[in-house]
Amino acid sequence: MKFDLHVHTTLSPCSRLSLEEILFSAAARGLDGVCITDHDTMAVRHCLREGIQNNGLSVIFGMEYTTSEGDFLLFGPFEDLPPGLPAKLLLRHVERCGGVAVGAHPFRKGRSVREHLVRDELCGIVEGVNGRNSEQENKSVVEWQQQFNIPLVGGSDAHLPAELGRVFTRFRSPVRSRNDLIHALKQGSFDHVASEKTFSRQAA
Repeated sequence: MKFDLHVHTTLSPCSRLSLEEILFSAAARGLDGVCITDHDTMAVRHCLREGIQNNGLSVIFGMEYTTSEGDFLLFGPFEDLPPGLPAKLLLRHVERCGGVAVGAHPFRKGRSVREHLVRDELCGIVEGVNGRNSEQENKSVVEWQQQFNIPLVGGSDAHLPAELGRVFTRFRSPVRSRNDLIHALKQGSFDHVASEKTFSRQAA
C-alpha cells in the first residue's frame, strides 16, 4: 500500500490543503492511504471517521508534535496530549503508550531533530525523504541510517494540493487502521519511496 505519512490540512494554520481535496484527489495520485498529521492537534477526528473511506482510501489520524529538539510525527492514543512537552519526555510517553514517533524532516535548517535522541534510541524511525526538504537535507539522513541503522520513511509534508503524494511510503501489508500502521512501522514492514526527484524548499 502506498501511504503519504505526512499531510497537513487547513486545521494547520500554515496549510491550504483541505480535507475534501485530500479525499477527492489522493487515489488519483496513486495513494492507497494518507496520514493526517496537523501541527500539535488531532482535531481532524471531529471532521471525519478514521479508517477506510467510502472511496476505499485509508485515512489514519496522527499529529506533528513540536519540541525544541525537533518535530515528531506521532501515531497512537494522543488525542488529548498537551503541547509543549520536552522531547525526551514526549518520546518516552509515546513508547509507554504503545505508539510510534517518527522524526520529521530531521536535517531541516532550524527544525532539525537532535542527534542524541536517535543515538540514545529514543526516536527509532526518521523521515528519509520529506517532500518539502531540499535534496541536500534529505541526503544528510543517510549518515544516520549508516551510523545508527535507523529505518527511514517518506512523506510529502503536503501543505498545498499539488504536494499531496509527492513522497510516499510503501507498506508490505495492509494498513486499514491506526493499529495496523503502528504495527507495520514497529515491524519495519515498509520501504520509503520518493515519487519525484525534485524537492521544494518552502518549508513550514
